[in-house]
Amino acid sequence: MIGSSFKLPKDLYSLRIIPETFTWDNYNAIFEKAPFANWIGHTVAIALITTVTVLIFDTAVGYVLAKFSFAGKAVIFLFIISTLMVPTEMLIIPWYLIATELGWSDTYWGVLFPGIITAFGIFLMRQFMDSLPSELLDAARIDGLNEWGVLLRIAIPIVKPAIVTLMILTFIGSWNQFIWPLIVLQTETRFTLPVGIVYFSSELKDSSNWLLIMTGATVSIVPLILVFLIFQKQIIRGIALNGMK
Repeated sequence: MIGSSFKLPKDLYSLRIIPETFTWDNYNAIFEKAPFANWIGHTVAIALITTVTVLIFDTAVGYVLAKFSFAGKAVIFLFIISTLMVPTEMLIIPWYLIATELGWSDTYWGVLFPGIITAFGIFLMRQFMDSLPSELLDAARIDGLNEWGVLLRIAIPIVKPAIVTLMILTFIGSWNQFIWPLIVLQTETRFTLPVGIVYFSSELKDSSNWLLIMTGATVSIVPLILVFLIFQKQIIRGIALNGMK
């Protein structure tokens, strides 16, 4: 795919992975033929906002469910976990009705609202928070920290691997999100990158434009490759810890 994005049209069906002649024309062409810059910007913004909100809400809820005692806690946690058994496809119609009723159709908030808090993230953080020694948290409270201080200065630094894991998985999941943005967004310039690439591919009639499709796919995957290269150690460590947990 990456090699084809640098090929000339005459080399489209060449079996060589590395093209004989490199060209940047395909990259210039996709930005001229479609609003790729808009799609990239929107996807980055949505992925970052989703990641930040998930980290904030899921970490806080996981901490409460792990370290506070109150009536109905087990029922609430069971209810949250039970939502993981509901396929996303079954939630799309309720999401769409909510977005339409509130005027969020074809808006970025319409894309964002289903993912600002996740059951998986709450489960992950709750399991890690549950392993924290309660005596350590009580000592921090005796020293004068309020609950936000205990969470921010004691709990979060200890469960940092889980937070990094949740951050990476959320960013990648949001970046690759396709079905929901496809349904809620109608304006071409507001598409996210996965939706935009499919739309762009459907608009190309000439078979030689497979080069442009390969180029668009390369553009969409490069940020994820960079995320992996930067956080490689944390990803592997987080997956290992998550598996043991």
